[in-house]
Amino acid sequence: MAGRLGVAIVGVGGAVATTAIAGVEMIKAGSNSLAGLPLADRTVSGMAGYRDMVFGGWDLADETLDRCAMRHGVIGEKELSDGASSLKGMKPWPAVGSTDFCANIDGGNKIAADSHRQAVDIIRGDLKRFRTDQQLDRVVMVNLASTERVPDLHAPSLANLDAFERGLDADDPAISPAMLYAYAAIGADTPYANFSPSVAADAAPLADLARKLNVPVAGKDGKTGQTMMKTVIAPALRQRALHVDGWFSTNILGNSDGKALDDPKSLQSKLNTKTELLEHLLGYPVEDHIVMIHYYRPRGDDKEAWDNIDVTGFLGQKMQLKVNFLCKDSVLAAPLVIEIARVLGLAQERGEGGVQEQLGIFFKAPQTRDGRDAEHALFEQQLILDEWLGRS
Repeated sequence: MAGRLGVAIVGVGGAVATTAIAGVEMIKAGSNSLAGLPLADRTVSGMAGYRDMVFGGWDLADETLDRCAMRHGVIGEKELSDGASSLKGMKPWPAVGSTDFCANIDGGNKIAADSHRQAVDIIRGDLKRFRTDQQLDRVVMVNLASTERVPDLHAPSLANLDAFERGLDADDPAISPAMLYAYAAIGADTPYANFSPSVAADAAPLADLARKLNVPVAGKDGKTGQTMMKTVIAPALRQRALHVDGWFSTNILGNSDGKALDDPKSLQSKLNTKTELLEHLLGYPVEDHIVMIHYYRPRGDDKEAWDNIDVTGFLGQKMQLKVNFLCKDSVLAAPLVIEIARVLGLAQERGEGGVQEQLGIFFKAPQTRDGRDAEHALFEQQLILDEWLGRS
């Protein structure tokens, strides 16, 4: 039996998290259907049901989740009075934060820790309390925190697990908040997913730790809108022998994710995960592959993603394809977070630890077990997930 599944969210006060929690609470109340949930039509033994999910987590914002949700503008009074009222009684746990790693995001609800080790101990204490207080059968952690800058991947503390342990003892500044959460989760036998572009369980020491302790991990960077469309369109163009000469992608969004990405260092983390997959999808480099993201406050969570694709076809004829995706960023992301948590819980139920490649369909930069190139094409990824879910 799957039992009650706890989902501990890093960044629980954000737009994606509050949207996900509100949606599940409304399902429990009978005021929301299962529309938009990719695995709603699957009955898989051992996978938690939506009504068996319980949420908690950390955030730098010192507000109840209903106030956080109202500030983001994705859900409002209607939802909060129509099944999602439990958000009014939920407050984030104090969080680990660093303006060195995420310059534009800060808050007063911080963990009072004097060292990396103490922060890890506090995070693990929160996980233990969450499990006990909510009488949970399993707990998973999902990172929905704002995008961090790329750390120094050549720092000695990131070379291997022993070096990472020494780095923790020395409070090495190369170790980010995202890494602290991932380390805390893995060491507490808690499956971990990284929905952000930040370096976390994909860092070599942490991937090694997850393998050694047989703890499921997955990531990174949720594949929700523009990149999801790219992983559909690019394989189709390849199959039709339409050569991609250039691919121009631009985004505007005004939510807290956009604000975080207004910092050039955080932005580079995001651009890395959005640009690297196209060559894998097509089988050749696209010299003029340009990706731009702009923080535009008036749009809030209503993101606009616009693509112009230049292709060459039969007889050398030039053609163009244009895609304009007007989407609600958190409404696309929240269902994926819910399903990732359920699949992680199922992986642990089945005793399968380490990198969970079947979850690659939900990420822009999927982790692989041996560091090989990941599969990026959406339809191929779906087959991988379907095959895994069908195992007894």
